[in-house]
Amino acid sequence: TERDATSWSKSKLKEVLVGLVVEGEAGRCEISDLKHVEGEASCNSRKGKLIFFYEWNLRLNWKGTVKESGEKHKGSVEIPNLSEENEVDDTEINISKKKGEGDVLKDLMRTEGTTKVREALRGYLKALKTEFTLGMILPTKAAVGQELAAEQKLSGNTVQDSVSPQPLDIVGVKIPTVKILMREVFNSPADELYSVFTTKELVQKFSKCPAVIEAEKGGRLQMFDGCVSGEYTELVPSQRIVLKWRCRNWPDEHYATVALNFKDLAAQTELQLECKGVPVSNEDSTRQCWKKQYFEEIRILLQQSQDNME
Repeated sequence: TERDATSWSKSKLKEVLVGLVVEGEAGRCEISDLKHVEGEASCNSRKGKLIFFYEWNLRLNWKGTVKESGEKHKGSVEIPNLSEENEVDDTEINISKKKGEGDVLKDLMRTEGTTKVREALRGYLKALKTEFTLGMILPTKAAVGQELAAEQKLSGNTVQDSVSPQPLDIVGVKIPTVKILMREVFNSPADELYSVFTTKELVQKFSKCPAVIEAEKGGRLQMFDGCVSGEYTELVPSQRIVLKWRCRNWPDEHYATVALNFKDLAAQTELQLECKGVPVSNEDSTRQCWKKQYFEEIRILLQQSQDNME
């Protein structure tokens, strides 16, 4: 069998590269967008072995700020040939900068930046070889049966509404998952923070994208241009929200269970996040999503509303 990995790769390359931060004595740079992505990728399964083919020509934009002067500069990163013929360490990476001063940033991108970009490219290739290929070499039915039985044993009798287990013939391939735990303290009362997760207007404000928010049991959730979707499974006002939650690039139909617990601390609220069932290869990107796209943006939103009240 052969699977085309081109469109999956384009979104994965964007995910691992855009937003990459490079910091040093000279200042701070960040990859702002994937300007040009040309190429293809595929995976063949032959006699139980997986063979990968990929060839990419990439151009990234970066922007940076010089520490001492606060000057801002922009530039680009060219990766003319990322392919299976070369090791990532030997892949050519060219850094350029728009005219003017600020060569300290160009040097920072040449040294630290190149290292970080290579790490991100390795992350893409690792995901191509693990995350993308899930299910290409199918395990035997017996192994799936054993895993399903083990999983039911672990979860005990928590199956609600007597959901009957699926017949083994259509069980998908089990994927290795992890649990993410995070705690954040916000300078606002619990009811206010709770409403940020359940009110469409507020969600659209902090996510800066149109959203679908049906904050009731079984209600839909869609955010970040469809990159995140799911449904609300439990809502206890000002105290707790439980979601079925997934990122678009996860294996089809695979959801994590996200529990958000709000603990009132006088004028502040501690938010405890538990995210169970995250695919192992998406652990870092999921953590970053909650940290950067949710928590940091919600902080800014709450601060703005406080400033407006004052």
